[in-house]
Amino acid sequence: MLVFVTGASGFIGRKIIEDLLSHGHGVIALVTSDASAEQFKALKITTLVGGLEDSAVLQQGAQLADGVLHFAFIHDFSDFSRGCQVDREAIEAMSEVMAGTQKPLVIASGTLIARHPTMASEDTPYTRDMLAMSERATSSDLLFKLSKEKAIRGMVIRVPPIHGIGDTGMLAGIVNAVRSSGKALYVGSGQARWPSAHRDDAAVLARLVLESGKAGSTYNAVSESGVAWVNIMAVIGKGLGLSPMSGSPSEVKEALGFFADVMSLDNPTSAAMTMKELGWIPTGPELLDDLRANYF
Repeated sequence: MLVFVTGASGFIGRKIIEDLLSHGHGVIALVTSDASAEQFKALKITTLVGGLEDSAVLQQGAQLADGVLHFAFIHDFSDFSRGCQVDREAIEAMSEVMAGTQKPLVIASGTLIARHPTMASEDTPYTRDMLAMSERATSSDLLFKLSKEKAIRGMVIRVPPIHGIGDTGMLAGIVNAVRSSGKALYVGSGQARWPSAHRDDAAVLARLVLESGKAGSTYNAVSESGVAWVNIMAVIGKGLGLSPMSGSPSEVKEALGFFADVMSLDNPTSAAMTMKELGWIPTGPELLDDLRANYF
C-alpha cells in the first residue's frame, strides 16, 4: 500500500514511516520545507513540501496514495481554535479526492478530550465542555460524516501523551517547564491519571488501523491506562534534582503555564477493544521507566 503521511517529520510521524517501510508499504511524506525533506532522502521515499493549509498539495498526496495517515496538527495553544479549523479544512480537502474509493483516511485525536470518571474506552463520547480543547473533537465528527457521505474508510486514533527518545511533545514540554521554573509541582493530591504509550507502539497501531480498521471506528493508542501525576512528578523531580511538591491550580499554572490545566485532568483510558480487534500488543517501555532512562 502507498501511504500518504502528514506530520511526517514529527515525533510520531517519523516512527510511523519507519514502521510502514519495514512492513512493505510505500510512503509519500508531507514535509513543511526542503530542509525537512532532506532527512528522508536516505529512505528513498516521495516527499511533498507544503502545510496543512495547502489544499492542492494535500489533495495531490491523497489522490496518489492508497490510504492516508493524518497526524499533522498546528499545536499553537495561543490560538487552538484556528488549528482545529485548519485541521477540518485539511480533512475535507483530502476527502474530496478520495470520494467513492473506500480508501482509508485515519486521523489522530486525543484521549484527554474523551474522559470518563472511572475508565474511558473507545466508545466514550468526547468531553464537550473543555472550551477550545474540545473543538479538536469536531475533526472526528467531520471525518465520520464524510466517511458515510463520500464512501471512504474514515477512522480515528485517540492518542494519549506519547513518550520515547527524542520526545518533542507534551511530556518533554512539561519536563522543560519544570527545569526552567525550578519547581516540580503537581496539582492538589496529584492523583489525576494520564494514559500513555511509547512512540514505537503508537506507530505500529497507526499501521494496523490503516490496514485492518473498520470505517467509522475509534481506536485508543493506550498501553498504560493511567499513571498518577504524583508519581510522574516524583520521577521528574528526581531527574532534575528537585523535590516534588503539591501546589494549587494557580501555583502550578504560574510555574508551568498551560501545562497546569492538562495536568489536572484525570483521564484513565483503556485500549482493550483496540487490542482485541486489531491484535495490537504494546511492547515498549512504560512511562516512568522511559522518563528515568531517557529524559534527563
